Amino acid sequence: MTSRRIAHRLHSKPVLEGAGVHLNRAFGFHELGQFDPFLLFDDFRSHNPDHYRKGFPWHPHRGIETITYLLRGRVAHGDSLGNTGEIGPGDVQWMTAGSGIIHQEMPQGDAEGRMEGFQLWANLPASQKMMPPRYRDIGAAQIPEVLLDSGVRIKVICGRIGEVSGPVHDIVIVPEYLDITLPAATAFCHPTTGGHTVLAYVIDGQGSFGPPGNDSGPQGDGTLLLFDNGSQLEVRTNGSSLRFLLIAGKPLKEPIAWGGPIVMNTQEELQLAFDEFQQGTFIKHPFPKA
Repeated sequence: MTSRRIAHRLHSKPVLEGAGVHLNRAFGFHELGQFDPFLLFDDFRSHNPDHYRKGFPWHPHRGIETITYLLRGRVAHGDSLGNTGEIGPGDVQWMTAGSGIIHQEMPQGDAEGRMEGFQLWANLPASQKMMPPRYRDIGAAQIPEVLLDSGVRIKVICGRIGEVSGPVHDIVIVPEYLDITLPAATAFCHPTTGGHTVLAYVIDGQGSFGPPGNDSGPQGDGTLLLFDNGSQLEVRTNGSSLRFLLIAGKPLKEPIAWGGPIVMNTQEELQLAFDEFQQGTFIKHPFPKA
C-alpha cells in the first residue's frame, strides 16, 4: 500500500460573491486544472447575517455540477426546472447544470444568526456538458454515519465505507465526499483509488496527514490539502480532535474554458453559452411561470 503525501497546501481566502456574500475560497479559477475534476471550493461559514443574507439571486450555470453541504442555517433555492425548496443542517443540494439551468440560493441563518456550509463545483466531461439538467436534495436523514471501533465518525455523502455507501450515485467522475471526525490521539487510514484526485479540507481542530515522518505537521481550520498519487490516505491526531471533508474524483484531463458560472471545453462553446443567455435561448427546458 502506498500512502499519499501532501502535494500542495492552500489556506482559504476571503472573497465577495453573489449579491454581496462574504465567503472564504479554498481554490477556484486561479488554480485552474490543479484539482481536476473539481473546479472550486467555497467555505461560507459566518455568524454575521450581513455577510450572507443578500445571497445568490438568479444566475445561470452550464457544464458543471454544484454540491452544497450545509452544517447550520438554511438555504432557500429554486431553479429553472421548477424545483423550489429549502435545505437545512446536514442536508446536501446536488445540482447538475448540464445544458443550462438558472437558479438562486438565498441563505438564512439559524436563531443565533449562524450560517455554515460549503459549496463544491465539479466539472462535467465534454460528452455530458449538454446533458439534461437534474436536481437532487439529499436530506440529513438519508446520509449514513459510520462509527469505527477507533471512535472515528464518517458521514458518507458519496462513496463507500466498508459496506456502507452514500445516497449519491451515477456521477461520471466517481466522486467521494466524506465528512470525517477523529477523536484526539487517533490514527485513521482510508483506501483511495489510484489515479484519482484526493483532497482534504479541515473544518475543525487539528491533525496530521500523510505517512509518519512525511507529513507537514498539524493542519488547522481552513486548510486545503491536495495529495499526490497513492492507494491510501493516513491521518493522525494528537491532543486535539479533527474534523475534515475528504473529497475525491476521477480526473477528466480535458481542456477547460471557464467564464464565471459557465465551464465548457472551448472558447467557442463558452461564447455560444453567453450569446444564448443574452438571446434568451440558454435554457433548453421550460422555465416555470411566476
